[in-house]
Amino acid sequence: MSEQKLDFKTLMTAHPLTIPKVGDVVKCKIISIDKGDVHVDIEGLTVGVVRGRELFAEAKEYGSLKVNNEVEATVLEMENENGEMELSFRIAGYQRAWNNVRKWMQDNITIKAKVLAANKGGLMVQVEGLAGFVPVSQLNPEHYPRVTGGDKNRILEKLRELINKEMEVKLIDVNEKEEKLIVSEKAVWEDSQKAVLESYKVGDTVEGEISALTSFGAFVKFGQDLEGLVHISEIAWQRIDHPKDILKVGDKIKAQIIQLDRSKIYLSIKRLVDDPWKLVKDKYKVGEKVSGKILKIEPFGLMVALDKDIHGLAHISELADEAAGNLHDKFKIGQVTDFEIVSLEPPEHRLGLRLFGVKGKVKKVPDSAPPSPEASDGRSKASTDKEEASPSHKASDEQSKEKEKKPKKTAKKPDSAKASTGKEKMEDD
Repeated sequence: MSEQKLDFKTLMTAHPLTIPKVGDVVKCKIISIDKGDVHVDIEGLTVGVVRGRELFAEAKEYGSLKVNNEVEATVLEMENENGEMELSFRIAGYQRAWNNVRKWMQDNITIKAKVLAANKGGLMVQVEGLAGFVPVSQLNPEHYPRVTGGDKNRILEKLRELINKEMEVKLIDVNEKEEKLIVSEKAVWEDSQKAVLESYKVGDTVEGEISALTSFGAFVKFGQDLEGLVHISEIAWQRIDHPKDILKVGDKIKAQIIQLDRSKIYLSIKRLVDDPWKLVKDKYKVGEKVSGKILKIEPFGLMVALDKDIHGLAHISELADEAAGNLHDKFKIGQVTDFEIVSLEPPEHRLGLRLFGVKGKVKKVPDSAPPSPEASDGRSKASTDKEEASPSHKASDEQSKEKEKKPKKTAKKPDSAKASTGKEKMEDD
């Protein structure tokens, strides 16, 4: 008997039993599946049951259970009304899923995700039983919703076409505490295209086809299933309202690579063409009368085309001597009108226009310039400069002092001087 006790004691010492407690994850073997209840053997200690909402069919591990399968479960209750340990696959599976996705992100593993729903920002997906999200910006070029005008409702329609489809993704943000799981389809595409992308460099010229037009630019397909973006500002040297003004889907074009940022390829069409503004001073001069076609009517003025490359702005203050009023009442898009060039700044690609016949803004005359027609009303340049540099009452005082110094034989002149001073004051006001 003593030997038997000794052997049992040795056995217990060598193989101590660990009694699980609520919250522990235990390994168990399925012994029966009956009407949705799953009974398991917990390491020879007791029998447990998993039922109802605690089943976790979303994960592959728990989606097709069979007798004798070894699984993990979380202890919910030490003993239920039937004397069985109450367990949960859901909690254990949930924790295991987070552990898995963290490891997959660290190892840069490609996994599959099923699209469950869509909103205007992207796709809701399921990854290993967890809810994840694919932002629109993380879709590969094939699935990216290119919608003319950027209509959000049309974008949503395009995204909904992907519901119930499975896509390959990589994990880019895993945060269990915030229950945030962000995945990227584009990252998988980038890896597959890495060797191809590395064969290009900034400055290369590529030939491609316009695959889509949006309000912000044009997409160009080229090379081996590569796609780049030509921003609207890189399409032409002149200002355009929409890429469709110049391009259409299917056009064959040449473009220069101006930026490479992994899968983001930025192109320029205009940089392969000489900048017409370099020679603008050979074609146009300040003060010259020109004929221009009104392209657009804005609250601040008119956008005018002088030719196919050079466009200018006629500011609202240069369209009438008085308040211009509603420009749409006086001008029409497509109307050809005469203008005067009032400024020319080639480096900034700016050309200012004034409606021909309008005096426009009143500008101060430089000290070195001769008196302007507006100032030639009998006053000397010195007196004009003095009046511009000081308030009108000071100018009047100065004239009074000059009047006192003059000989009495010129006493009748102050009447005309006074009349002139009154006119000047009105002009100053």
